[in-house]
Amino acid sequence: MGLSVSFLGGGSFGTALSVMLAKKGVQVNLWDRKSTIVEDINVKRENIKYLHKVLIPKGVKASTDGEKVIKSSDILVLAVPSQAVREVCGNFSQFIDKDQIIVNIAKGIETKTGERLSQVIEEELPENKVVVLSGPSHAEEVALDIPTTVVVSSKDMEACRKIQNLFMTNKFRVYTNEDTVGVEIGGAVKNIIALAAGISDGIGYGDNSKAALMTRGIAEIVRIGERLGGRRETFSGLSGIGDLIVTCTSMHSRNRKAGILIGQGKSVKEAVKQVNMVVEGISACQAFHELKSKLNVEMPITEALYEILFLGKDPRYTVYELMTRAKKSEVY
Repeated sequence: MGLSVSFLGGGSFGTALSVMLAKKGVQVNLWDRKSTIVEDINVKRENIKYLHKVLIPKGVKASTDGEKVIKSSDILVLAVPSQAVREVCGNFSQFIDKDQIIVNIAKGIETKTGERLSQVIEEELPENKVVVLSGPSHAEEVALDIPTTVVVSSKDMEACRKIQNLFMTNKFRVYTNEDTVGVEIGGAVKNIIALAAGISDGIGYGDNSKAALMTRGIAEIVRIGERLGGRRETFSGLSGIGDLIVTCTSMHSRNRKAGILIGQGKSVKEAVKQVNMVVEGISACQAFHELKSKLNVEMPITEALYEILFLGKDPRYTVYELMTRAKKSEVY
């Protein structure tokens, strides 16, 4: 392969991709600030906290030394939560060479600015090419070589194709898409809808309810996505409907898990603590609630979820309000 790859962040998806690339023969280095994660990977060959019972090949070397990890690679993969992207890029910018391609795998937008994550990266690392990787890809399944398909997008399609070639295997198929706005917005908003779908499951509603949430959820993704410059056809693809389906229906989904707990009566704080991982749908809901108001875009599911998460509204009554809104035509 010839390329070396470094992951910044030892979460579940970053670890799963590290495992996949190492099996392919790629030299992989992984940074995490927690020494326990680093030790577990290097000694026990397992990421016990985030990807339990998955054997990590010896080709993955972990370290708490960010400078060392960064300088040993051609490709840098940002595998940190969405709200940590700016901090990590800023903290490590002095070690990052302008020729290193930055790949972002987090899904969300920055709550403080409403910016897409590729925009955040470009502000912090203006000389680097940025590629976004998104799509229906639970870490637990990627690590077990279960067939998975994703999409990569970038302003620089040469860099995009380089990342496509790097990650492509006979179990991990990678498409390219020039619509970076659409790819990022689809991946971010689907977490909101998945959280709402989990709440519906937690309350005890059925398949009819979830189908309605997913269908009207894609309408919200299209509305805000097109308004921000994305292409409608992108939202029918892997980073739109594809990611929405897998996140709303799988128990691998931390957003759905958190939603189930909230629907069962747990507080948001209790739900997040029990899931024990970052629930991206919460920050995404806050960010898109502000963005939709600023842009005057109708997003009733996002609005309803915001009232549950941040205003303490009763989920059942919120569903009643959604169901009894003024009659309208089924349009996006």
